[in-house]
Amino acid sequence: MLFKEIVGQEHVKQHLLNTVRENRVSHAQLFLGPEGSGSLALAVAYAQYINCENRQTNDSCGACTSCRKYNKLIHPDLHLSYPFFAKHKEDTAATYVEEWRRAFLGNPYLGLSYWRDQLDAENKQANINIAEAHHIIKKLSLKAFEATYKVLIMWLPEYLDAQGNALLKLIEEPPANTLFLLVAENPDRILNTIISRTQLVKINRLDNEQVSRYLMDTQQLTEHQANEIAFISNGNLQQAINLLGEDTRGHFDLMVRWLRHCVMDAGSALIKICEEELSKLGRENQKSFLLYAINMMRQVVLLKADASPLVHLPSAELDFARKFSQHYPVQQIGEAIRLFEEAHYHIERNANPKILFLDLSLQLVLIYKYQTFRQQADSTYIDNYGM
Repeated sequence: MLFKEIVGQEHVKQHLLNTVRENRVSHAQLFLGPEGSGSLALAVAYAQYINCENRQTNDSCGACTSCRKYNKLIHPDLHLSYPFFAKHKEDTAATYVEEWRRAFLGNPYLGLSYWRDQLDAENKQANINIAEAHHIIKKLSLKAFEATYKVLIMWLPEYLDAQGNALLKLIEEPPANTLFLLVAENPDRILNTIISRTQLVKINRLDNEQVSRYLMDTQQLTEHQANEIAFISNGNLQQAINLLGEDTRGHFDLMVRWLRHCVMDAGSALIKICEEELSKLGRENQKSFLLYAINMMRQVVLLKADASPLVHLPSAELDFARKFSQHYPVQQIGEAIRLFEEAHYHIERNANPKILFLDLSLQLVLIYKYQTFRQQADSTYIDNYGM
């Protein structure tokens, strides 16, 4: 993986390059970034650059023996660890390495759901088990075969659980020229004893323009299509890839009509739109529609916080967001976002869409209509009678 092949993250790339140029490569680093930000791709590109036999100023050469092996993830001194869905207690990441290589090489921005889809996961939970921890210790105790550095890239160390304690001594006192690159999304789920032994590399979410440009360059989308998907994915390239092929046109019009019915408490119209439109979108389109609504509400919050320079919306959407922000307080908008996120979670788990969207609509009625009335009544009472 070359740095130039990774979308955005120029500041992080320069930081990583500088650590090599200045001989400041920390033996244990934590690449922390949200799903779809390219954090895993950056870790692979960094390891490749460190072991490149003919380093260029700003990237690996891509042609030496080491780079050719890294490009296929088959370098003998590159070790990969990741969550998997063990069928037997002795299974390790190596059991699924061919599937892993195909998954990463096909999609360097992969998330756990994408990885699950590549395997026969059934109802098993993802995990990095104790057998894998012991396998890592065994592999890293061996001498390097041909590279300067042995590198372990562990994706999602959040799934180590208590097994991570077996690796603490190795991370703190590794063999010579051994590099640990941990790639995580949620620091709250990582063992504190591991975090304290690593140097943090913070990776931010991509901006919508970068995602849009990537989609136009690699997927031949029109600017309008790319912008729509970039807005819904909110800087998550994995989410953007998931949305390819989904019909995101019309999300804005549908959302406006739906919210209008909720605000007006138009019962029969709400039932009709839930049964005849929302429930018939199909599961993936329902998920993308809810993501669109979540992101639109987040833009409304930004407008209410006087952060309009951070809001980048087409004219019609921007006009809607401005009007909406004038009518409802942040508390109500935040509650709506929470409900949208819960609905998205349940759609992923095959909830009945008719029941789900009707229930969601009724809860929005309570938030946007009756809470507003109650607040207005409370305000009138205070004005007239005091406290």
